[in-house]
Amino acid sequence: MGALLALSRLIDRVNETIGKAVSWLILMAVIISAANATIRKIFNVSSNAWLELQWYLFGAAFLLAAAYTLKQNEHIRIDIVYGAFSRRVQHWIDLFGHVFFLMPMVSLMLYLLYPYVMLSVKSGEVSTNAGGLIIWPAKALLLIGFILMFAQGISEIIKKIAVMRGLLEDPHPATGHHGHDMIVEEEAL
Repeated sequence: MGALLALSRLIDRVNETIGKAVSWLILMAVIISAANATIRKIFNVSSNAWLELQWYLFGAAFLLAAAYTLKQNEHIRIDIVYGAFSRRVQHWIDLFGHVFFLMPMVSLMLYLLYPYVMLSVKSGEVSTNAGGLIIWPAKALLLIGFILMFAQGISEIIKKIAVMRGLLEDPHPATGHHGHDMIVEEEAL
């Protein structure tokens, strides 16, 4: 289990670094959007390339940060039901969800995306919009995002099993909307 936990830490470190780095892509998208709108209004000049670049940057931030969001346990779930269970039951729910829902879906996406992306790369696919950008980098981001999500799914499964076996302290001891408040209240008592 030690080797698996080391692999999990490596995956977590990679996704943590990428997740924090891609947050800057949102700022870049906003700056490009503002500059494009200003230039379009003042000089009556526009380019589809700038619009597509904004979409690429936003898409890259979303796709590349999805694994980081999973690592941080920040994906949306129905806390009304989930939060009513003990932490042990929540671990079992998470493990079941990762193994039987997340990993099959991500595996299917990787299986379907690989030929889709490779065809786009080989053909040098470009936008059909006048002045548009090449498309294959955006499609490659889909593949990279799902690769990162697959790796983080493996890491989460390893950590869930380790936590449930008592080999690792729970990285997210409280879950749900009021999780932090519950910890503070328990510490105060």
